[in-house]
Amino acid sequence: MTIGIVGNYGNDNLGDDAILEGIIIQLEDAYQISRNEILVFSNNPEQTRQKYGVQSVNLFQRKKTDAMKFIATMVHHKPIIGQLDVLLIGGGGILMDLYRNGPIVYGMYGWLARRANTPVAIYGAGAGPIESTLGKILLRSLVNGAEMVTVRDPKSKKLLESIGVNKQIDVISDPAFFVEAPGKKAQAKKGFHIGVTAVPYCNKTYWPVDHTEKYHHYIRGMAQNLDHIIEANPDTVIHFFSTKHPYDTEAAKDIRQLMKHKDCTAVLDRMLTHEEVLQIISGLDLVIGTRLHSLILAIVTETPVLAVSYHRKVQDFMDSADCGRYVISIDKLHEHPRFFLDQLHEMRRSWDGTRTRFKAILHDLKNKTPSGMELLKHIYPKH
Repeated sequence: MTIGIVGNYGNDNLGDDAILEGIIIQLEDAYQISRNEILVFSNNPEQTRQKYGVQSVNLFQRKKTDAMKFIATMVHHKPIIGQLDVLLIGGGGILMDLYRNGPIVYGMYGWLARRANTPVAIYGAGAGPIESTLGKILLRSLVNGAEMVTVRDPKSKKLLESIGVNKQIDVISDPAFFVEAPGKKAQAKKGFHIGVTAVPYCNKTYWPVDHTEKYHHYIRGMAQNLDHIIEANPDTVIHFFSTKHPYDTEAAKDIRQLMKHKDCTAVLDRMLTHEEVLQIISGLDLVIGTRLHSLILAIVTETPVLAVSYHRKVQDFMDSADCGRYVISIDKLHEHPRFFLDQLHEMRRSWDGTRTRFKAILHDLKNKTPSGMELLKHIYPKH
């Protein structure tokens, strides 16, 4: 048996790393297979092999132009895909056209699998934005050509249906919920400890569209909100950490620079693994997350969260977790400098109740039905 996985892997993105680990854990449990029976198409195969103990090959063949790269990859990968028992495309927010090549990449893999008669499963993916005509055509073709389609939130399902997908679409838990949490919470520290993740939103160093004013509104809004928390709760310690280093780390430094109480903050200035982030979060009281998977990993450790929605997937996730009141749009943050403080005050009216609620949220999200793996067995039964 060999199961293939295609997604945004090998890009030093902690959220995608957690997704991949979660999928692998689910496959091991569902099919009783070893990791060397899993093949991951990765941007960094050597790193992926070493980190996860799986087989791995390049997502693309290296060539001088995009056209040559796609042609060489199709020629090289068709026999590889033909030897797979099933190909999982996912998870993560890959069904979008914010980045031009995304629909082409995953559309190519779907096309190759169909030509090789290899079953395709869209697994735990997020959809959106999908705005270009080409993006709609390619992603509609990819999803309609799959034997199984699962997404991670109801709004992704609705969006795919709106662009003409006519396959059954099931909503399952994000695979990252299945990573292993630390065995026990880290020992309590003095004070109230808050973890914060940032995103270089509309910053030309990372974002596909440069909008300097929006970026400055965002970092100012974050700085003001965090300062208000510290002023109202002098025992607060802010810990900035990154799920996409160094880009997010630089945004965190920009936020810290604007804060009046920067002496109550620290920036963890290095790349982290998802295991390290889980360990860090287990010692925190609250996570204020902009990156989606900083929120998901916080909930894995049963840590309460507040969210800043830089992308619809963050709002969609918080809504699906029945935490819609704990999220604010990134474009409105600077207009509401006390949002974090107000929500924290509400949470702390019954802190034990808040923690119990997030424990229940984790249970509900991990045990959501239908199960992605049970659906996968319908198209590829356990052998």
